[in-house]
Amino acid sequence: MAKPSSVFFCQSCGAQSPKWIGRCPSCGEWNTYIEEIIQRGSSKNKSPLHQRQILSVPVRVAEIQSGKESRINTLDQELNRVLGGGLVTGSLVLVGGEPGIGKSTLMLQIALNLRNIKVLYITGEESEQQIKMRSDRINTKDQNCFILAETLTQNIFQQIEQLEPALVIVDSIQTLHTDLIDSSAGSISQIRECASEFQKYAKLTNVPVILIGHITKDGTLAGPKILEHMVDTVLQFEGERNYGYRILRCIKNRFGSTSELGIYEMQNSGLREIANPSEILLSHRDENLSGVAISAMVEGLRPMMIETQALVGSAAYGTPQRSSTGFDSRRLNMLLAVLEKRSGFKLGMKDVFLNIAGGLHVDDTAIDLAVICAVLSSNEDIPVDQNICFAGEVGLSGEIRSVNRIEQRIAEAAKLGFEQIFISKYNLKNITSDKYNIRLIPVAKVEEVFKKLFG
Repeated sequence: MAKPSSVFFCQSCGAQSPKWIGRCPSCGEWNTYIEEIIQRGSSKNKSPLHQRQILSVPVRVAEIQSGKESRINTLDQELNRVLGGGLVTGSLVLVGGEPGIGKSTLMLQIALNLRNIKVLYITGEESEQQIKMRSDRINTKDQNCFILAETLTQNIFQQIEQLEPALVIVDSIQTLHTDLIDSSAGSISQIRECASEFQKYAKLTNVPVILIGHITKDGTLAGPKILEHMVDTVLQFEGERNYGYRILRCIKNRFGSTSELGIYEMQNSGLREIANPSEILLSHRDENLSGVAISAMVEGLRPMMIETQALVGSAAYGTPQRSSTGFDSRRLNMLLAVLEKRSGFKLGMKDVFLNIAGGLHVDDTAIDLAVICAVLSSNEDIPVDQNICFAGEVGLSGEIRSVNRIEQRIAEAAKLGFEQIFISKYNLKNITSDKYNIRLIPVAKVEEVFKKLFG
């Protein structure tokens, strides 16, 4: 029997050291090294996957045959959009999120809806009876979804060899362990080794594998950072548990864009796809209120309308406060400085609070125009008409700059019934206003916006 060895691993990046050190030389984090007792298993404990020996030889790039990218339709339009058009065969996907956010429900729902292919759902956290209860709640009956309650990877790959599924879902990677390493389940070495086994399986058999992972208290995926480098796609499932809406965001994608997102609504019967996100991002009001402006933003390839709320008041405690939710606070300070310097609005001694309705975090600079209009509306206590929306970036000199995909923004605003949209005059070059059932109002300066909006 091999003598067990003690190795120290960095919890942040997965680097190892024979002794404890205060600062990791790889990632620079402090006090992240923990000790693990490691003992390599014998060759007889290896799974059939490790016993496959494939000799690789170098090949010229010109000699490699370029095949068509094969994708599996998950029958979930939101997930297909985030993945870039579907699940690529032979890919390794990591799905992370807070406990109770709905990761297992979403993946089980996907597995039950795929009726034409054989799916193996591996659970290490719940029993078969618990999975059955959840499937009954989802009200989806399928005969091609198989449930395996197992945590030892050697036994899992034996069942995979017999079943030969077309899709494997693992819930979760932190609960699995392998006999090749003698350490506790959930440790850094076990997570890395188990993920490596599934990566090798996916590449050898061309079967896609979806791994569900936990996240730490600071919101990052648990385990070493090398886990995110090993997989092909990293998806983040986020949202407030007190609200019914969930956002599936792409962090890394080797086969598509990372700017796409999917929106779901949590219901008693599972997760419902939100085809029109504007229905949850816009509030329905009976009267116009000051400090509210609607912006036409684009997330990836999807246009949507969001509501920007601002509250401006006199500083009650001497020092003015600047607070923003869902919007970059530094950019808010920049826009307030533009209003102060270029337009003459005295906001230096006033509290400014900004909120993006719906719990969405926005990085699109096209909502700058809506932000300053909401701030000015609250400052002057004059409401903005509900039938007006905005799409424009504000520069440091107070000019309204053009934004990309302006035609998609205008079409989305017209579809939702808005009557006017404020855009930069530099966006009018390639736009035919006659084909849109909405009035385009071109502006060039912040002062011009104020005059046309408030008179």
